[in-house]
Amino acid sequence: MPQLRLALNQIDSTVGDLAGNAEAILHWTRHSAEQGAHLVAFPEMVLTGYPVEDLALRSSFVEASRDALRALAARLDEEGFGELPVVVGYLDRSEFPAPRYGQPAGSPRNAAAVLHRGGIALNFAKHHLPNYGVFDEFRYFVPGDSMPVVRVHGIDVALAICEDLWQDGGRVPAARAAGAGLLLSINASPYERDKDDTRLELVRKRAEEAGCTTAYLAMIGGQDELVFDGDSIVVDKHGEVIARAPQFAEGSVIIDLDLPAAAADAPSGVVNDGLRIDHVVLSEKPLPAYEAELAGGYADRLDDDEELYSALVVGLRAYAAKNGFGSVLIGLSGGIDSALVAAIACDALGAQNVYGISMPSKYSSDHSKGDAAELARRTGLNFRTVPIEPMFDAYMGSLGLTGLAEENLQSRLRGTMLMAVSNQEGQIVLAPGNKSELAVGYSTLYGDSVGAYGPIKDVYKTAIFRLAKWRNRAAEERGQTPPIPEASITKPPSAELRPGQVDTDSLPDYDVLDRILEMYVDRDQGIDTIVAAGFDQALVAKTLRMVDTAEYKRRQYPPGTKISPKGFGKDRRLPITNRWRESG
Repeated sequence: MPQLRLALNQIDSTVGDLAGNAEAILHWTRHSAEQGAHLVAFPEMVLTGYPVEDLALRSSFVEASRDALRALAARLDEEGFGELPVVVGYLDRSEFPAPRYGQPAGSPRNAAAVLHRGGIALNFAKHHLPNYGVFDEFRYFVPGDSMPVVRVHGIDVALAICEDLWQDGGRVPAARAAGAGLLLSINASPYERDKDDTRLELVRKRAEEAGCTTAYLAMIGGQDELVFDGDSIVVDKHGEVIARAPQFAEGSVIIDLDLPAAAADAPSGVVNDGLRIDHVVLSEKPLPAYEAELAGGYADRLDDDEELYSALVVGLRAYAAKNGFGSVLIGLSGGIDSALVAAIACDALGAQNVYGISMPSKYSSDHSKGDAAELARRTGLNFRTVPIEPMFDAYMGSLGLTGLAEENLQSRLRGTMLMAVSNQEGQIVLAPGNKSELAVGYSTLYGDSVGAYGPIKDVYKTAIFRLAKWRNRAAEERGQTPPIPEASITKPPSAELRPGQVDTDSLPDYDVLDRILEMYVDRDQGIDTIVAAGFDQALVAKTLRMVDTAEYKRRQYPPGTKISPKGFGKDRRLPITNRWRESG
């Protein structure tokens, strides 16, 4: 059988940085060529970054993407890689109207191109456009209507983009109809908890349906709230894994494939879902057999807690780096949330770039103040203490607040101090709120919600404790000092805004609360279904009312890393003004 050395470049890119992304493509193409690759691939929209959102609606940006693609093709040729086919995702526009979608000529397309000999040998657009979760591709793009196939060294390679594999029909059965020897899909598939297992089963299924070896190339890095975990996969036509890339690691998977020779007559015509075969011959003659084969390798999977923690680190690191922030500021209370955020920040940016402030009030316990200082000692982050009691007394003397207003004043004073220091010193503030608190509104606007980024915004409280224990255990296994003080993990959670306060004064036990929230928030299940799962009806009704009435707070919370199937943000879009109540 003919052989083909395939290079899957699992790399990061930055939205809007056309020049920087092109340089990265050139760098990894050079690396692939040095390893003897015959076909090189990059992720979906790698040239523009992904997702571009409303940048797709700016004709200037679309044209800049098209110009950058042509310049990249010429540059690859100038650098001596003209004979090496390179598959690159980019932003394009349609040349013809698509009246069934009401879109005019020139509408944007999520596209990819095969660059060869200094030009564009073939280009095509994503056929299936996702319109769920964080995806709004029907808002921006018109679909592709071709089945792109390139012949490389006597092997027909069918091409697809991300959702083309996730949806039934379209290019997967079309690849079989076209007689392809390899189906190559380029992707920018965001991370979600447990998605690696779903992704593997998907690729196996599609390989069997396409009847050929299937390569799934994924993106790495982060963009705003999204994290991309890599995990590129190659399976044979029977669904057996022959290569799998690491999670959360940039790099190149280079693998030798034995593939069936292309038919003597090039495929043509219209195949599944009305897709028109667009076939281009780049090199007809098969390669001579070579002895030293590259097997690609199989990277071990991370366990669930390490995977989740890694996503949080990558998300924060990408947000800071891509937005030009070199350091972060955290209010350290001695509690579990700020302690975990500090540990994530130290791992993402280095302890020397993490600044913590303890801001005790008269209600702050000695052990909480001590736990904050101990966290700083263990991690090596920059630490100071600035009491808020003088400021609090001044406000109280002027306003005479009581009850909840008095409690929230303390949080808002801390938020004001953090933003003042941020303005003065240049660090961005990290908000320590978790998903449980955000869901039920157990957070203070302009207080603990202050910040530029919320690293644990999509993590339930029960998972916060689990991740803290995992991070300490991982440190011990490496012979390092566990970063999070044991007392921060074991003591009852408390906002410490009044004497003897604990979270369970206002909320159910987090184990119960989080299971209710997971059903209501993540899975959109109603009160009857939740009660039928064994929860007390009065407790469920109270919890759902808290969730429903806190929407206005969540809208004002900063962005944060998405790790669940439905995070607060683009995933979950509910009206603020809303009189519908599941609880009646």
